[in-house]
Amino acid sequence: MPSGACGNSTGAGAELEGNIGPSGTWAAVGLDASGSNCVANIGPMEPGLYYYQYVATKADRSKVTFRHPDAPSAITSHPDWNTLFVPGPDVAWMDDVESGGGTVSELEYGGDEPAKVWTPADYTTKTAKAHPVLYLLGGEGQSVTEWLELGRAAQVLDNLSVEGDLASMVVVMADLDDAGSGAELLDELIPAVTQKYNVSRKVKETGIAGIGQGASQALSAALDQPGVFGSVGSLSGALPEDVDLTAAQARKINAKTDLLRFYVGNTLDPAYNSTYEAMQALTDAGVRFEFDGVHPESGGTWDTWRENLRDFARRAFQPHVQDHGMSDGHLALTQPYTSPATGTITTPHIDENGMVTFETGTQWANAKDVVLWGNWAPNGQWFRIPLTKQGDRWRTTVGPVDGYYYWRYEVNGTAFHDPADTKNTENIESQLFVPGGVRTPLLADLPAEKTGDLATLSYSGAFGASKLKVWTPVDYDENRAEPYPVLYLYHGFGQNYASWTEVGRAAQVLDNLYERGEIEPMVVVMPGYPGAPSDMWTDLSGSVMPLVDAQFNITVEPAHRALAGLSWGGYLTHGAMVNHPGEFAYFGMFSPPFARASVNPSTPAGQTAIASTKLVDLFAGDVDTGAVNAINGIESNLTSAGIPVVKSVIPGPHGFDVWWQGLSDFLPRIFK
Repeated sequence: MPSGACGNSTGAGAELEGNIGPSGTWAAVGLDASGSNCVANIGPMEPGLYYYQYVATKADRSKVTFRHPDAPSAITSHPDWNTLFVPGPDVAWMDDVESGGGTVSELEYGGDEPAKVWTPADYTTKTAKAHPVLYLLGGEGQSVTEWLELGRAAQVLDNLSVEGDLASMVVVMADLDDAGSGAELLDELIPAVTQKYNVSRKVKETGIAGIGQGASQALSAALDQPGVFGSVGSLSGALPEDVDLTAAQARKINAKTDLLRFYVGNTLDPAYNSTYEAMQALTDAGVRFEFDGVHPESGGTWDTWRENLRDFARRAFQPHVQDHGMSDGHLALTQPYTSPATGTITTPHIDENGMVTFETGTQWANAKDVVLWGNWAPNGQWFRIPLTKQGDRWRTTVGPVDGYYYWRYEVNGTAFHDPADTKNTENIESQLFVPGGVRTPLLADLPAEKTGDLATLSYSGAFGASKLKVWTPVDYDENRAEPYPVLYLYHGFGQNYASWTEVGRAAQVLDNLYERGEIEPMVVVMPGYPGAPSDMWTDLSGSVMPLVDAQFNITVEPAHRALAGLSWGGYLTHGAMVNHPGEFAYFGMFSPPFARASVNPSTPAGQTAIASTKLVDLFAGDVDTGAVNAINGIESNLTSAGIPVVKSVIPGPHGFDVWWQGLSDFLPRIFK
């Protein structure tokens, strides 16, 4: 695509979308122009398999999807998709094996498309050593090749085989027609397999499993005619209505079936309730079965089914397996799930498992598309998650997620504040904090009795009518004999005086660090400035500092004052250090876009800066190239001048996911 088509202010342009959101949620990221190309730099990505496509959005909001023109089509049923496998120790079980892997071949048997057959490395045609056989059935809308392309079935089986954790079986992957699936299976597929491959015909050495529709077909075949399949697996399936579960039939099933195991994803899995109902029906009928538990991290997706396949395959035809319970970390399924009724929730709605439902009002009933824009991506990069229209509202559920996110709606490409959010009113983003996780503990709300005060002051200064925020610790004493040290904390370009608290959660960071005893008692002042001024000193020294000095018990001693800022605020902080030395002892610069004049030790101003500065804390995200270059240059200059510097470059973008960590790093270092 031409570089100019990558994006514009209305949201039209090119994006990459795929299972790249939180917990594999389908999400999109905008592509930026880079010469004649459109690019997106995201990551580091968690190890796993990703599938994605490119999307061009036209001015009328219609969309065209396409794959990378230089990449071969990897997904038969989704020709616009590409795949990306990110290796790592956690997914080594579905990576390619160096040696000892099996072979995949095709088998024509009369179905709409050939079956795929995996044979192990030790496959033999000697009839005395017939192999167990497992039939894997696909779900509705899937092609048989998805077991290989998205399920990575060959890699899963290869690894189990190499590790000695798999019976020496033949695995047949097929997609049966919904109508007449039983006849196709028993009269066409199985005879074709037994004719061409050296497979056992014993019940104990014949298994069947499937996904969705394929799971229902597997259950129907196994429960209607016990004595054909000894191992049966249901992955996100449902019990067919015509299955006869009389007491007599239950006894036959129990006598003939060695393994009957159910699998299901979290509440985003469409088969969540049907799995519950199937297990209840089998329990009522007296049929014995096992349950792998609810997969807590993903719904009805290949992320779930790959793990299900791995678990089931290592159990099939293995009577020595003693563990018949749920997989580690999986959850019990004790009741069906009912989502909050449309129109009854205040967004966002968080359930006990970290699943978050967003729902708009009816004000965008005629919109063509509504998405959630937020820092959902790795290390806080910004992704768009699409909502689905339900009546006159738009809705989606994501999760599980934990910790803190900031987000907004984008309607037909235009950004909107959540109309239901009346707490955060100065910024377009709203806050989402999901408690109970470990991702961002310093951003959690503390009980009221442990929370400091956050005041808003209005004044008229160098920038005209202005406001600022002031945080004081929970035990702040306006009559304390020793005045409190003070930090002046600035926002970035395009932000305002409330950005640190409404988006950056600075008050929560301060509350938590103070509760832990990791920071000194202090007062933190968060002023604002319009646009991108070259210097905020006139407003700070002439208006902000006198105003705060008059209303709070703070020191006027430069040795106990600090100045910090993010992005453009970090640039202004550096300027104040160089041009107004001696006013502050501590400086924090988080992702400054570039550096200005350096400290010159041969000048009086430079000598003052060297003598008065106790610490400079530099912070940036690793993908923020401009900021990394800036803090590297600042560090070199200050270190050569003998000024103490702490520099940190962490995984992350030019955003609050880096800046709150910069603030958390800076606060415990000052006023010691």
